[in-house]
Amino acid sequence: MTALAISFADIEAAAARLAGVAHRTPVLRSRTADERTGAQVFFKAENHQRMGAFKFRGGYNALAAFTPEQRRAGALAFSSGNHAQAIALSGRLLGIPTVIVMPHDAPAAKLAATRAYQQGQSGSEVVIYDRYTEDRAAIGQRIAAERGMTLIPPFDHPHVMAGQGTAALELIDEVGHLDALLVCVGGGGLVSGCAVAAKHRLPGITVVGVEPEAGNDTQQSLAAGRIVHIDVPKTIADGAQTQASGQLTFPVIQALVARVVTVSDAQLVRSMQFFAERMKQVVEPTGCLAAAALLEGVETWRGARVGVILSGGNVDLPRYAEMLATPA
Repeated sequence: MTALAISFADIEAAAARLAGVAHRTPVLRSRTADERTGAQVFFKAENHQRMGAFKFRGGYNALAAFTPEQRRAGALAFSSGNHAQAIALSGRLLGIPTVIVMPHDAPAAKLAATRAYQQGQSGSEVVIYDRYTEDRAAIGQRIAAERGMTLIPPFDHPHVMAGQGTAALELIDEVGHLDALLVCVGGGGLVSGCAVAAKHRLPGITVVGVEPEAGNDTQQSLAAGRIVHIDVPKTIADGAQTQASGQLTFPVIQALVARVVTVSDAQLVRSMQFFAERMKQVVEPTGCLAAAALLEGVETWRGARVGVILSGGNVDLPRYAEMLATPA
């Protein structure tokens, strides 16, 4: 088998870079969740991470590994949400200029947060484009070439993947043995990093990825044995509206993830309501993917110890209130 893009040593190196910078997010318990699932459930609450999502881990790790020349020239990313904020905040903390290419219809709160992180930083800016008439990759490549900047993609990058894996490393180091680990899946950066960390610490653990029902490209890819591309999925899990797994993330998923299951938007809404009502937690739809699989019975682990990654809590408040008010 071809060597995977990252090893456990890469995750250890990421943990060292993130020490004292990233939040060591809490592990939450719920008696109601345990009773409903028949398992002992440990929620790794990345909604409490800096900028509100796990993406900070990978973004900071990638920029912290820059050479002096790369730091001077700066980093470029394209994203409509959490990755944009992660790169902008990481650049601010490290003194690295950042250019973020964002669509004109990106959530206003995420656009405002990205610009706020860049405020006062020379050479940093947000470049707006029309996602329906323009190609963000072409825009990003042109700017990167003109300015000598380093492009950091949202998931298909070794340092990004390794940084995300520190979430699982922290969880296992805190709670000990787990029989299973459930992780949300978009492009595969989080699940691939977490799988490498989890399988190294606990070789017998079962790692399960969870996608939105409407966007099951990774599930299809595993069945086909190759990367399958789909149209942009229509789902409230905006962080998982990817069209394909990454060239680097997919081989890791093939090697270390037992299976990928799916949940519906309705199941995501019910899970958001559970976290708000029972645990007083704001978790965005994408952040509920892994939890929904367990809470809704898609995955059954009675009598087992199960880790669940809550990937983030960035959601526009009017839309969040609307979803909370949806009849269960």
